[in-house]
Amino acid sequence: MDGLKPVLIKAPDSRPELSRRPGKKEEQDTVDQKTRQALKQDKFVSTTTHSLEWASAHRQSVMTATWIVLAAVVAAIAGGLVYNMRSDAAAAAFGAAMQVYQSPLTQPGEPVPPGAKAYATSAERAKAANALFLAIADKYGMTPSGGNAHYFAGLTYSDAGETQQAEDALKRVAGGWNKNLAALAKFSLAQLYRNSGRDPQAIDLYNQLSAKPTTTVPYGIAQLQLAELYQSEGKAKEAKDIYASLKDKDAKGPAGTIAAEKLNPEAAGPQMRIPQ
Repeated sequence: MDGLKPVLIKAPDSRPELSRRPGKKEEQDTVDQKTRQALKQDKFVSTTTHSLEWASAHRQSVMTATWIVLAAVVAAIAGGLVYNMRSDAAAAAFGAAMQVYQSPLTQPGEPVPPGAKAYATSAERAKAANALFLAIADKYGMTPSGGNAHYFAGLTYSDAGETQQAEDALKRVAGGWNKNLAALAKFSLAQLYRNSGRDPQAIDLYNQLSAKPTTTVPYGIAQLQLAELYQSEGKAKEAKDIYASLKDKDAKGPAGTIAAEKLNPEAAGPQMRIPQ
């Protein structure tokens, strides 16, 4: 024991919390974080309280607005369903009217198939179809088929020889919002004018259609009809000018092909020659 030296053993710190005591900066960060959380909670509580107070004070207005929105949604859905149902009914009725309009004409003594309607003349057939188209236009006028029925009512009036009624019906369609249907009506109206000796009015319509071509009446078709009208009036130069222009503008298209044939009498044959 005399040779051993005593070893001092340091006792562990009995206050460990002092060894981990945060610095001033850490203390400040903790305080700031608690402050922000408290502010957020206060803001949420305040906002929620104000919202509830406003809803309570304006309960009747809120309920009224909610019902108005719900009513609008229900009305839109119901309106769409009704419109679709009317459109389907209009389409079915229009198909039936077109079947009548396209019925074959029968010859005297020719047997008629069972269940089929027979018409001896195109005027008789047109009158039968006209009544159906007018009924569709009157009942389903706001549907696509109703709009088409307005147009075909004009055509069938014309086929039946009722020129004034046809003109009035086609004018109404020509002034409508559907540009493709309006173009068809103008095109048919121009033909009606030509048949009734009103060429200047037909020329005006062909020029309108050429200035604003549509899918249903392209530029080339309107110009070909105009050239044909000039040709029938003996205005060969005006017709040739149109054909020459179409030949260049629509070289590979149908209008350009027809125009090229009109300009080449030898290749086209006698029926397509332009009078000199």
